[in-house]
Order: sequence, then structure tokens, then C-alpha cells
Amino acid sequence: MPLWPWMERTFSFDFPVTKFPDLLERVRGTPARVEEMVRGVPSSNLTRRQNNQGWSIQENIGHLLDLGYLPMQRLDEILAGNPILVAADMSNRKTHEADHNQKKIETLLSTFRRDRAELVARFESLPQSDWGKSSHHPRLKKPMRVVDIAYFDSEHDDYHVARMRESLKAFA
Repeated sequence: MPLWPWMERTFSFDFPVTKFPDLLERVRGTPARVEEMVRGVPSSNLTRRQNNQGWSIQENIGHLLDLGYLPMQRLDEILAGNPILVAADMSNRKTHEADHNQKKIETLLSTFRRDRAELVARFESLPQSDWGKSSHHPRLKKPMRVVDIAYFDSEHDDYHVARMRESLKAFA
């Protein structure tokens, strides 16, 4: 079955802001899911690309790290009242140049856990009155609320975790 590319996905931000705590649990849980998935996997499988294309498992983890600044910056922009959010670098230059396959998996995992804990702490510091504040997302061409950042980020996490799982199955 062909995969649904990330860039073709659309999002409906039509749920109540009170979904925020549920979404925050998804954001919080990604490091543990990734750690469990790669535990005991040989390094050669973590750095291998399926059919020599796409990203390896380590590159997928590194990509999540590389984009960790984006939800934080977007939170700042919404709270500052900026009308338009920063656009992501859709060329993923940072990930392509980072050479995540040369890093130790333990370093990637611990950095991801630390960075994600900082994001969760930032989300948790916000009063409920901020959860519905929004700015315009440039690619999606619609308003994105604080609660939607948690949703969007967890969807992006799941997309890459699923790519990692596919790689593990292919190498089993």
C-alpha cells in the first residue's frame, strides 16, 4: 500500500481546546516509544536506509531533533501576537547535513528526550486561556492554535515513528 506523504496531509483543527492535555501526552510519550523501538537493534540496522532511499532510523530520530525548535518558536510567535508563523524548511537541509548516522544512538535518544521534556514543560507552563490563541500557518493556509501545535507535532512524530517501524520490519 502506498504511503500518504507528509506534504500531502491536511489537518482539521476543529476539536475543542480542552483536548490539549490528551495531545500533550502524545507529545510527551514519543521519546519512550522511540527508545523502546530501538532497544537492542543492531547499529547497522539503525543506520541503514530501506532500499537505499529515505532516511535511516537514526536519521528519522535526528530529524525530529532538528525540528524541535519549530513548535517552540511557533508558541513564541502565537503568544507574541505575530499574525503568521515561521515556515519550516521543507528541503530538510539541516537533517541532510547533520550526518545523524555517525552519531551514537544513545546521544540521539538522550538529546531527543531532553529537548522533548523542554517542549512539554513549555506547554505545561501555559495557562488554559492561551490554548486557543492562534496565528496563521503558512503552508496549511489556516489558523493554528497552541493546542493545534501539540496535535501537529504529535502527528509529525507518529509519521516518523511509523517510518522507523517500517525499516525495522524490512530488516528483520
